[in-house]
Amino acid sequence: MSRRHRAEKREILPDPRFGDLILNKFMNNIMLDGKKSTAEKIVYGALEIMDDKAKDVATDDEDGDVTGSAAGAAGAKGLRVFHKALKKVRPQVEVRSRRVGGATYQVPVEVRPERAQALAIRWIIDAARSRSERTMMERLASELVDAANDRGNAVKKRDDTHKMAEANKAFAHYRW
Repeated sequence: MSRRHRAEKREILPDPRFGDLILNKFMNNIMLDGKKSTAEKIVYGALEIMDDKAKDVATDDEDGDVTGSAAGAAGAKGLRVFHKALKKVRPQVEVRSRRVGGATYQVPVEVRPERAQALAIRWIIDAARSRSERTMMERLASELVDAANDRGNAVKKRDDTHKMAEANKAFAHYRW
């Protein structure tokens, strides 16, 4: 790893249907073996399934995540639920290993916003893949609805991370 330059951030284009950058990042993480069209079908299908399930979820309209042009499109309620789920799964603190005098301590540190978003996306996808529904669309839709309602494995993962940081609060003075 080079010590001179930090890796440059790649420019990510918004997704074609809603014009949402975060949704496109999510699709890129779902994608396996470069099959972008399959990932798009899965994500858009899950958003449409969530449109039907969105009656169960109280969406926050003050978020303003959905643009006016996309508000009438199929899956717009699902997109609001998607953003709400991502917001609920984001961790605020995590533990990092720090070696001090021959001992390794788990030091709690705050999570940068980009990393928090990446962790939330990763946790939701992993939780969806481990579910038992029939298709990936159904699994993803169920996990996103569960996350928006503060349930599911992704939310449990966030809670476990927060508990671990709380348990190791005594080592916070080792923060760097």
